[in-house]
Amino acid sequence: MTNDVSLGIKYMLFASFLFALMGAFAKELSNSMSSLEVVFFRNVFGVFLILISIYRNPIKQVGGKPWLLIFRGLAGFSALLMFFYNIANIPLGEAMTFSRTSTIFTAIFAYIFVKEKIGFKGWLGVFIGFIGILFITKFDGSSLDKTDWLGILCGVGAGLAYTSIRELRKFYDGRTIVLSFMGIGTLGPIILMIISEFYTNPSFDFVFAKFVMPKSEDWLFIILLGTVATFAQIYMTKAYSVAKAGIIGTISYANIAFSILIGLILGDAFPDIWIILGIMLIVFSGVLVSSKKD
Repeated sequence: MTNDVSLGIKYMLFASFLFALMGAFAKELSNSMSSLEVVFFRNVFGVFLILISIYRNPIKQVGGKPWLLIFRGLAGFSALLMFFYNIANIPLGEAMTFSRTSTIFTAIFAYIFVKEKIGFKGWLGVFIGFIGILFITKFDGSSLDKTDWLGILCGVGAGLAYTSIRELRKFYDGRTIVLSFMGIGTLGPIILMIISEFYTNPSFDFVFAKFVMPKSEDWLFIILLGTVATFAQIYMTKAYSVAKAGIIGTISYANIAFSILIGLILGDAFPDIWIILGIMLIVFSGVLVSSKKD
């Protein structure tokens, strides 16, 4: 791996901006369809691109961990369901911040399941991160809103998915790992939308929703959603390939700032002081947890 910090930072800043745009397009689509359907269109685009890549350059891998591969797909799919639901129902910057708590949970799960050391700096980052979550949710000891719970569980699901990747990459090509996520992320919504024709539950509207034929103007956002999501993944991968993970992981938090700015353009309210403090604490915690990898 080369170590071009400047180039890595540029790649990650561009990827962060694209991830924020992805959230914006998902938010716009949520005005005319369920977040479940948005998840479907987000993934089906990527499935075709990966299959084309595999056709052009066949996969060479050891394999042997099919259940862990399925677990990675289910964990990532679940996290994405909750993430896109929150995008549709709370300010974009807050939804993005909740998703970024995955760094905190990844550190914890890697410690438990992969026996990866955290160290004092890492544990301090985890503690500060949880304080940040309390600020964002404005938890006063009584109750949390539905979007708060889903935001936290989104971070947990993504953390489990990322932890499983650390083991899977020893056995599988990266495209196989991504395909397990996008494949389940495509088939899952189809199954859930079919079930929703016979069963619905308002409490689980982030899981069960009927298919709605996209309007003519929606197709542009669907294409843009798939395109920017794919290029965001590409440039994020490039960033990690040319510079240290700790540095790139820190820069990746720029997507929160981009998401807040884009959210304001879309009509989101400006975050209050408690949410701003929570975001700052979560970013700081992510920096501490990421820096231990250097």
